[in-house]
Amino acid sequence: MEPPYAPLSESCAKALGDKVYEKRKLASQEIEKMVTEFNNKNNSAQIRKLIEVLSTDYATSRDANRRKGALIGLAATGLGLGKDSDKYVQGLVTPIMTCLSDPDLRVRYFACESLYNVVKVARSAIIPFFPELFAALSRLVTDSDQMVKDGSELLDRLLKDIVTESSQTFNLQAFIPLLREHIYVKDAFARQYVISWISILNAVPDINMVNYLTEILDGLFVMLEDNTPEIQRMCETTISQFLKSIRSDSSSVRMEDTINTLITHAQSPNELIKSIAITWIREFVQIFGPNVLPYASGIFTAILPCLEYNVESKRSIKECAVSVNNSMMTLVSSKEQKTQTVAKIDLRSIMDVLSQYLTQNSMHTKIAVLKWIHHLFTNFPSEMSVHASNLNNNLLSTLADNSDEVVLQSLSVLAEIVNSQDNKELTDFNKSHYRKFLLSLLNLFSEENMMLENRASLIIRKLCVLLNAEYIYRTFAEIISEMVNNLKFASTVVRLLNIILLTSTELFELRTSLRNISNEKSADLFQCLYKSWAHCPVSTLSLCLLAQSYQHVSHLVTLFADVEITLELLTELDKLVQLIESPIFAPLRLTLVSKANNCADAQYLAHALFGILMLLPQTEAFDTLRNRLQCVPNYWGHDPVDERNSLEYKSGIDFDALEQHFMKLQKAHREQRIVHRKRSVITPESN
Repeated sequence: MEPPYAPLSESCAKALGDKVYEKRKLASQEIEKMVTEFNNKNNSAQIRKLIEVLSTDYATSRDANRRKGALIGLAATGLGLGKDSDKYVQGLVTPIMTCLSDPDLRVRYFACESLYNVVKVARSAIIPFFPELFAALSRLVTDSDQMVKDGSELLDRLLKDIVTESSQTFNLQAFIPLLREHIYVKDAFARQYVISWISILNAVPDINMVNYLTEILDGLFVMLEDNTPEIQRMCETTISQFLKSIRSDSSSVRMEDTINTLITHAQSPNELIKSIAITWIREFVQIFGPNVLPYASGIFTAILPCLEYNVESKRSIKECAVSVNNSMMTLVSSKEQKTQTVAKIDLRSIMDVLSQYLTQNSMHTKIAVLKWIHHLFTNFPSEMSVHASNLNNNLLSTLADNSDEVVLQSLSVLAEIVNSQDNKELTDFNKSHYRKFLLSLLNLFSEENMMLENRASLIIRKLCVLLNAEYIYRTFAEIISEMVNNLKFASTVVRLLNIILLTSTELFELRTSLRNISNEKSADLFQCLYKSWAHCPVSTLSLCLLAQSYQHVSHLVTLFADVEITLELLTELDKLVQLIESPIFAPLRLTLVSKANNCADAQYLAHALFGILMLLPQTEAFDTLRNRLQCVPNYWGHDPVDERNSLEYKSGIDFDALEQHFMKLQKAHREQRIVHRKRSVITPESN
């Protein structure tokens, strides 16, 4: 009758379960000899029977010593089989792996040692069991016992060597889901373990991990948040290795899925993650070119906030974001591939993102957004036209920004929008887009008093450069002339427009045009402006002096007897005298000594200036103008003046009608001031 644990002898079976390690070791040596003999005789039946006994009667025993005996016995079996262990590898590995999660830490340690010995002889035969081994080791590296950890690390290194040398038979596709499952672990040791495997596999020439990058890249970025410097270093190195592989050969990477992962992590509050993600985006834009355009809105979401960074620690992130931004702009503006670009780019989603960041506080981000909007309108005017109306409110709000650069860039965009909506040559002044835009601007000025005081001049001057200055002034004049309920605001805007007209270098051409009112077009412009300039008496004088309508000025000055002489009006007259002394009015001063037009213009001008002098109190301005008039030849006025010789007469303008309009408006202003004073008495303003 066979012993109950055959082919083990009774004494060997007893020693194998003994609590003393030395006895178990002696038993294992006997097993190794036995297996070697069986194998030499090709007695596989006895070998399988032995493995069965060790697996069933020992490995699953409640006695921890017997489980330890099973482990040392299975290891001895593997050593006895040597290179032939591949035929029995499943029977050897399965019970050992069960013991890797044993509650007894000594059993777990011996399981590591036993498996190490089996794997060492089985080599590539162990590959089919790799997923199970990987999962088991991922638990062991977090074990509470250091000996178990050390044992698992030895086994892990051996497995890496085997996988590396057996890369052609290694089933990477089956392993990736397992890797993806474990990549989100929280434990630092488990993270190190996972990263080390990714790095090893990526370094094997016959294994193309880039094919599966989208499966693991998100997890790698998540692990970058780990507080352990070693894990951060390993993770950063591994990610860098992947990027290097992509630079060498980008054909394997699934760009579409990968770039979405990068966009997500580029928005991380973690500076390291953000920096690496944006660096990858920069590389992808350079490598894949126009193929990244469908993801432009996501890329903008990632990079635009980074443009505001101004601290040293974030400088590299900002530089990288600027590089991405410039590269994207180059891609969009490619003339050769414009048709393909329009097909790939999602303007609606891009404009949603740009509009969102247009309301941010950062100056640099706003400027970048405005440049993009301008760029898109320049390159795709037809496609962008549908977005124009939605942009207007946001763009107008940026005109109140503290940064001049933001304001100027916003004006460039607004001008481009107006121009894109009016592609035809301006032949008449039925320009609804100009009117709508400038009306919105005036409404904004009326609501934002600080903006009117601090920004309006800059805005108007810039618009006159970007758009047609004449049409800007014509449109403003038409709108102001319709302001019947807000006369005070109308006069304020007229003063502003007038001082810009008289002093701004941007309006040189417009001033030149107004000086020649004998020209029909110039005369028409003058009359258009006059109707709104009449809200402000001194501005009206200035306009007429500029247009060389000296006879009309001399009439207007006499009407000032009926105009309420306020401190504000005297201040404006003071400024007018200063302007008369400026280079802009050099032609006016020369007229005083000119004999052209039979001296008609000179005499009318002298009369007008003497009238202004009489309106002034005896201030510095009074002295300045008096000194100027003392230089006028004293023969003016000796000969009768023929008004037909004046420039004003030759213009054909009905100045009588304009004078009536001026008086009517001034009367309306006077009545409104009276009403306002009565209200202020009845309901005095609270302090």
